[in-house]
Amino acid sequence: MTETTTVRPLDADAVTDWDFSADVVVAGYGIAGVCAAIEAARAGAEVLVLERTGGWGGAAAMAGGFIYLGGGTALQKALGFEDSPENMEKFMTAALGPCVDKAKVHDYCQGSVAHFDWLVEQGVPFKEEFWGEPGWEPAHDEGLMYSGGENSAPFLDIATPAPRGHLPQMSNKRTGERGGGYMLMKPLAEVAEKLGVRAEYDVRIQRLIVDDDDRVVGVVAKRYGKQVLVHARRGVVLATGSFTYNREMIENYVPRLLDRPDSATEEHDGIGIRVAQALGAQLAHMDAAEVAFFADPQVVARGIVVNGRGQRYINEDTYGGRVGQATLNQQDNQAYLILDEQGLEEAQATESTVSSFRRPNWAAETLAELEADMGLPEGTLQTTVEVYNRHAASGSDPLLGKKPEWVRPLGTPLAGFDLREQTGGFTLGGLKTDLHSRVLHVSGEPIPGLYAAGRCTSGVCTGGYASGTSLGDGSFFGRRAGRASATDYVPG
Repeated sequence: MTETTTVRPLDADAVTDWDFSADVVVAGYGIAGVCAAIEAARAGAEVLVLERTGGWGGAAAMAGGFIYLGGGTALQKALGFEDSPENMEKFMTAALGPCVDKAKVHDYCQGSVAHFDWLVEQGVPFKEEFWGEPGWEPAHDEGLMYSGGENSAPFLDIATPAPRGHLPQMSNKRTGERGGGYMLMKPLAEVAEKLGVRAEYDVRIQRLIVDDDDRVVGVVAKRYGKQVLVHARRGVVLATGSFTYNREMIENYVPRLLDRPDSATEEHDGIGIRVAQALGAQLAHMDAAEVAFFADPQVVARGIVVNGRGQRYINEDTYGGRVGQATLNQQDNQAYLILDEQGLEEAQATESTVSSFRRPNWAAETLAELEADMGLPEGTLQTTVEVYNRHAASGSDPLLGKKPEWVRPLGTPLAGFDLREQTGGFTLGGLKTDLHSRVLHVSGEPIPGLYAAGRCTSGVCTGGYASGTSLGDGSFFGRRAGRASATDYVPG
């Protein structure tokens, strides 16, 4: 057989010899892949994982490690927080839209407590300690934190605030190298190995293989430049990550992310989406993206964020991802932080997840001077601060609803930080799947033998985001994919 770079499916009749064979073949050994492998193995399937790198982990092992769970988990209860599946669903429906998959969100919320218990049973550790300060992550190894703006406007009036960012316990974290996500992946990978899951590394999938009934029965892959044919007797699970590193797909679907810093790994090249598209798979929310805001939340909460017109546009005490999305998507990436000396000193005295904040771009003794130095239209920033300070004197923010604990009139001297280049992120759209993680054809019917989970699918996020939802729905629906692929089809 000749090597090819096409993503079009290969006819099974063209295969004379298989290099590998298993009941369930999982492409990708990140969070979705490992959970799929575990559940497929426990359902009695022989499981083979194909991983394109040299070991398990994927983006999950390098992530901060938040898993978005709630509804009354044992950790929430131990730390005195009340929550319910219905309350969690109210927040997720409001915060992760527009047009969230209500069935998926409902299912996820109803199963959240059991999923947390399952993770603990697999050996994932969580410390019974709460971190309540603003930040990207807890400063130490605390196990619970607000991770989606649940306790800030507008969501605190929509659903009762409850922290749902569950973080595996790990000391000496180095996010991007070995963060809390490592302590999520490590015990899960060990469980998979004990269950007899096989793994082949340095294998990149290229095409799907289908039989005469249009059922997916395997994959074409490449290893060290050589073609590899892998037979899947029951099903293929795609767990290959997002398309953040596929420039052509970014240009076509999420052009605002083009040439912005990526919060993913380079293996996230969209291959899982593309090979399924070649079978007629339906896509969803391909324009959705998480947009990180690379500014210390401890500092941001104490100041005001304004756009290129000197106007505030979001409450500064909210989740950083909301600030990032609003900045990039609604303000043409125009953002500046205005902070007084007192606010900066207070922020620097905290145990922030960032050891230091970069020097301001501008500093001035008066607001008028700062406005002129920043090149903002005369009177714009002065008017914004005057209105803010007038209400802040009584501890309120009627314009955007920042909580009283972060509202204080800005004094002098003042500093301005240029945050126009402080956004970047990863994609959220992907394959349309049902509650059993079956990939859906454009007709709405499941594609036989094909399952998917994680960031190659459109999960619970369809525009908004909360830290932990990627690892959360990737693990939750990865388990579904494993069970369904192992049991939905048994050869006669």
